[in-house]
Amino acid sequence: MDEVRPTSGPAASALASLFPPGLQAIYGECRRLYPDQANPLQVTAIVKYWLGGPDPLDYISMYRNMGCAAQDVQEHWHYISFGLSDLYGDNRVHEFTGQEGPSGFGFELTFRLKREVGETAPPTWPAELMQGLARYVFQSENTFCSGDHISWHSPLDNSESRIQHMLLTEDPRMTPVHTPFGLVNFLQIVGVCTEELQAAQQWNGQGMLELLRGVHVAGGPWLITDMRRGETIFDIDPHLQPERVDQGIETEGSNLSGVSAKCVWDDLSRPPEDEEDSRSICIGSQPRRLSEKDTEQIREALRKGLEFNTKAALPPINSQRQGHDRPQSRKDSLESESSAAIVPHELVRTRQLESVHLKFNQESGTLLPLCLRGRLLHGRHFTYKSINGDTAITFVSTGVEGAFATEEHPYAAHGPWLQVHTPWLLVHTQTVSSLLRMWDSLLYAISALLNWLPKEQATLVNFSDEWRMVLMK
Repeated sequence: MDEVRPTSGPAASALASLFPPGLQAIYGECRRLYPDQANPLQVTAIVKYWLGGPDPLDYISMYRNMGCAAQDVQEHWHYISFGLSDLYGDNRVHEFTGQEGPSGFGFELTFRLKREVGETAPPTWPAELMQGLARYVFQSENTFCSGDHISWHSPLDNSESRIQHMLLTEDPRMTPVHTPFGLVNFLQIVGVCTEELQAAQQWNGQGMLELLRGVHVAGGPWLITDMRRGETIFDIDPHLQPERVDQGIETEGSNLSGVSAKCVWDDLSRPPEDEEDSRSICIGSQPRRLSEKDTEQIREALRKGLEFNTKAALPPINSQRQGHDRPQSRKDSLESESSAAIVPHELVRTRQLESVHLKFNQESGTLLPLCLRGRLLHGRHFTYKSINGDTAITFVSTGVEGAFATEEHPYAAHGPWLQVHTPWLLVHTQTVSSLLRMWDSLLYAISALLNWLPKEQATLVNFSDEWRMVLMK
């Protein structure tokens, strides 16, 4: 990337007709917000993505925002991307799907960074951060939504900062833009600490964003990121954890219905009958592939889990695609790339298993309290989708419609998709909720609770880099 001056201002106005319409539409929104900054600093990709360059964003404009004293908003730098939406409309980057739908991926990224005393120019590291997020979107074709969280596990500016993760929300000052190529929304990146990310996972992103808005040094009304912030909102106000987050989890649960993870499951009931046995095992062999309908069911399960609905449901296996809110060229994180080369769905039967062996990497294992306390305790479901293949593990509770694992047959598999029905006692006893708060005793608590159940026996072990769970009828 290289820094240049944007093509705007009086000298550029004569060339406006030569500008791509999508680009012009976003520039128009920027000019509405910053009429006195006709020539902001801009970062541009030297070799455009559509010419083989590595950076998907064509431009990132950087504006100086003076804040708003009346709203207790501090001065900051405002970064705005160009390229996740369709700027050109000629299919060089995005497939044109019409004016009524989303333009490209349907959004652009923004970022608000606190201006430090003495800074005369905006730091450029946020531009690389935004390019990294854009690369993920382009490579995976997974889109972002307000309330999403991003586990980054590194200071956003490569310093020693505690701000190492991100939440996403609607930009508080930018309005959606209707372009000739569709609608463009503006999603703002909000830097957060590890403890704040975990709270967003266990509860919900929107709830955490609201808490951050109420703490001036943690973001304030416009959610401005301060990379020098050394305290979490729970350090600043210790009452927030028990009174807002813990209470929110107890009453609302979590709206995170699944994650991509390193996971694998094995059927301990019997050895494989033949090479066509559709059990998933990723040990020493290539994992089986999910059928298109299985993939669609898990995808819809994750979508529905993100909604604040009161009725938990998994779509039926034989359901057809219902959602038409995304263009056909886009895929979600659970879409199989080889679904056309697999055994037809109708020939893959659902099997009831006697015992299963589950394995998760350490980071995935730490989400088990979220799965139990934030989802299953509230009658919902939670899915681990393997990043190494089409293996999927879904935990379901009593009352989840469309589940093929039941109280009578708690372990059931359909191809490489395993469902585990949790015992009634595990997800409805207040004792469980209390024990799950005691993180240091988590392993012992879950093992003890499972062993107390008359119909189930289980062991859970945390190795140095993975978690293993053995469940038996």
